[in-house]
Amino acid sequence: MLTFQDVSFDFAGRMLYQDVNWQISEGQRIGLVGKNGTGKSTLLRLMIGEYSPTTGTLSRSKDLNIGFLNQDLLSFESNASILEVAQLGFKEAHKLEQEIEALLQKLEHDQSEEVLNELADKQQRFEVLGGYEMEARAHEVLNGLGFNEAERQRAFSSFSGGWRMRVMLAQILLGQPQLLLLDEPTNHLDLPSIEWIENYLQGYRGTYIVVSHDRFFLDRMVSEVVEVLHKRLHFYTGNYTRFLEQKEERMAIHKSAYENQQRFINESERFINRFRAKATKASQAQSRMKMLDKLDRIEAPESDEATMSLRFDVAVNPGADILSLKQLNKHYDDLTILHGAEATVRRGDKIGLIGANGTGKSTVLRILAHTESFEGERKEGYNVQATFFAQHQLESLKLANTLLEELRYHAPDKTDTYLRTILGCFLFSGDDVDKKIKVLSGGEKSRVALAKTLVTRANFLLLDEPTNHLDIQSIEILMEALKNYAGSYVVISHDRFFLRNVTNKVWYIEGQQIKEYPGTFAEFEEWQALNKNKVPATAPKPAPAAKVEKTPEPAPKAPAGATDTKEAKKLENRIKTLENRIADLESQKQALQQQMTGPEFASDFTKLAALQKQHTQLDTELEQHLAEWETTSEALDALRQQA
Repeated sequence: MLTFQDVSFDFAGRMLYQDVNWQISEGQRIGLVGKNGTGKSTLLRLMIGEYSPTTGTLSRSKDLNIGFLNQDLLSFESNASILEVAQLGFKEAHKLEQEIEALLQKLEHDQSEEVLNELADKQQRFEVLGGYEMEARAHEVLNGLGFNEAERQRAFSSFSGGWRMRVMLAQILLGQPQLLLLDEPTNHLDLPSIEWIENYLQGYRGTYIVVSHDRFFLDRMVSEVVEVLHKRLHFYTGNYTRFLEQKEERMAIHKSAYENQQRFINESERFINRFRAKATKASQAQSRMKMLDKLDRIEAPESDEATMSLRFDVAVNPGADILSLKQLNKHYDDLTILHGAEATVRRGDKIGLIGANGTGKSTVLRILAHTESFEGERKEGYNVQATFFAQHQLESLKLANTLLEELRYHAPDKTDTYLRTILGCFLFSGDDVDKKIKVLSGGEKSRVALAKTLVTRANFLLLDEPTNHLDIQSIEILMEALKNYAGSYVVISHDRFFLRNVTNKVWYIEGQQIKEYPGTFAEFEEWQALNKNKVPATAPKPAPAAKVEKTPEPAPKAPAGATDTKEAKKLENRIKTLENRIADLESQKQALQQQMTGPEFASDFTKLAALQKQHTQLDTELEQHLAEWETTSEALDALRQQA
């Protein structure tokens, strides 16, 4: 479908890619990952031809149909209904529809066989493309992405940016491209819509490449991972979790190969320095020097993983109850969000507030923050110091400040080193911290606002979608900080991996009430799945009256003792076979370990990787045999006790 051959790409004097080779084939499900700024979105733009390689070639299959979801689509404007905008995805079908209409008009005065055949061909193609079901399919996709029937008739221009992106996603999906490029598709979706898009993609027949910072989404949706690292592409099989495991193995092999080579180099240099002046050893020293000159040097391993650990402390400890809501009513015109709702946040609560967009999650968070009007009672506990992060909090940033000045103002007791570390966690490094707030993009301002929220030493955090605009590494740092946080918080997020790691309670809005599940998000998901699949219990039917019949004599059985002896002998033989195989595997493993540390592998990373693979296979087989030996031995012991 699409092939990169020795592609290098220079963007504004910065080399993003160097000598990249990549072949994309039909049916692949690829996750494209890497730190922010490494050029993932740029790579997608190279694929669609928006950018051209600086060197090398990028070839595409003839008539390759590519669909590309990206932030630039927000510039699209239309006063048509979102149903009509979504149907623009049926480009070929719409074109055929016009051609069919023209042929039908032509038939009124030209009924030749040629015109009839052309009309039949176009009608058949139109049917294959699903032309007769265009509107029905558009309704189905828009419904899955969270638009109700009335909203589908509203003008596209009346929706906010996030909802517009959903419409553009619907348009792209309905176009059924052969290659689908999705740049952060879950950013504008709520949990039900994310689950819908997952189900849709699982049945998708084409190839897709997805850039995402949602680990759970990547785990479910991709079978291959391509990592952008140090201007190169690194290829892995499996989902995101498997990628992390393979990457760790690859890094261990690289480190081992580098250390072996460094040991060999150091020993050779010592030999050269010691004997180069001795006549009897000079030729050997010269030979070693030539060997070192020809050596293909292995680069020192570099890690892009997070190494910093942050703790966000609190200034004062609050009372047992943080905040309570009683008889809460909230409505917008005719729309009732809450009626007689009640909820309590207690010290130590780490609450995930979840649900579909439009159910009132952000409204509840604003009521907790006391920035939204309501009817009812809101009671704050003793010593509670709250801070609120939401996208509109960007307005509170002082545009004339630098990033460092903005944080320094809110955390005057912290050192600049600490504040720089915080900013580094949110993707601002080096001279970035001296930039003025006014020159930052919306996403960058959002990250500054989040950093500012977390250095205030508040004991109660209210966080609305804090993982937006963060890469996976930064999300992991934030997760660790929240897990270690001594205060309480309520967080809205659609990132399931994040929620699984930072919550001990779940709130959801149902029937205009705030419902609470007293457990983690992972436990909530299990409970929800159980309730969804639960079959209503029915009373057992009375058993029919038993008929008195003569029971046939059972067939004679072998004596129990004879059966037990036979089974015990079988288990003993299996244990002996396993013990012989375990001893053989341990011997092979020891020999392989000695081979891997030898100087002959110091500069041959490929051979070392092959040996490492053999070593891993031996380890796996050894564990399996040991586990079987243990269960077989237990079975034999149990049999002997019965005897």
